[in-house]
Amino acid sequence: MAIDHQRRLLLALTAGGMMSPFLALGDAVARTPPSHAETDHASNAAHAGFGSIQDFTLSANENIAMLVYPGFTALDLVGPHYMFASMMGARVHLVTTTSTLDPVESDLGLSIRPTMTMAACPADLDVLFIPGGTSGTVDIMNTPDAIRFVRDRGSRAKHVTSVCTGSLILGAAGLLEGRRATSHWSVRHLLADLGAQPVAERVVRDGNVTTGAGVSAGLDLGLALLAELRGANYARTIQLQAEYAPQPPYDAGTPETAPKDVTAAMTALLANFVDSAKTAARREIPGV
Repeated sequence: MAIDHQRRLLLALTAGGMMSPFLALGDAVARTPPSHAETDHASNAAHAGFGSIQDFTLSANENIAMLVYPGFTALDLVGPHYMFASMMGARVHLVTTTSTLDPVESDLGLSIRPTMTMAACPADLDVLFIPGGTSGTVDIMNTPDAIRFVRDRGSRAKHVTSVCTGSLILGAAGLLEGRRATSHWSVRHLLADLGAQPVAERVVRDGNVTTGAGVSAGLDLGLALLAELRGANYARTIQLQAEYAPQPPYDAGTPETAPKDVTAAMTALLANFVDSAKTAARREIPGV
């Protein structure tokens, strides 16, 4: 395909948020800013594609900050990132808690390259998002600079969000006081130590704070936020784009539905993490 034709195709598709997973294919092309004619062509294509769908905002310019820290759980981040980055015009920042823009390694070894440091992150955000993890999450709960950042940006953000144990970080930053919230089932009860009311639901919204349960709940939280930001029909189009229609082979996604021996084994495996998270949730953080 000729570069000009490829460029126009990518612009048209990404204008509607429909090709976000494939943006890397056009990276070399995208380094050159599009002309006004190309932008108009993309906009027209987007409107043509969505013309029959009503009740949503096609394009906006949300500022979304997604925290990445050593030991975070990649799927906590990647699911919501897919949803957020599929919004035409949104600016999604991957904000590292480290001092450089070197790749940040997740708990299972998948590295994500951040786009900015905490110091460079916009002060006023439409969405602040915090992923969870295990020992990495506890480390962040005990890191004054990171907690100050989360507290500062979260105090002004229009939407404060987390998935899995990321809600423990929100709680450590004082952002869950008096609010209903959820987390991974293993530590959900610890939210009470952080001033929140634990709720055993997949996605919980209380005011401008939306929290998701463990790991895979990030997809549901991402869709819920899409609906808040752009309307339900926009969220439905992205759900269809992702073909998100889960049919897991086992009904073992919660302690209540999993076999008792499976729940017991996983509870034992997570015991040390839960103990360290409990200690972090109950201690004062120096300098915060």
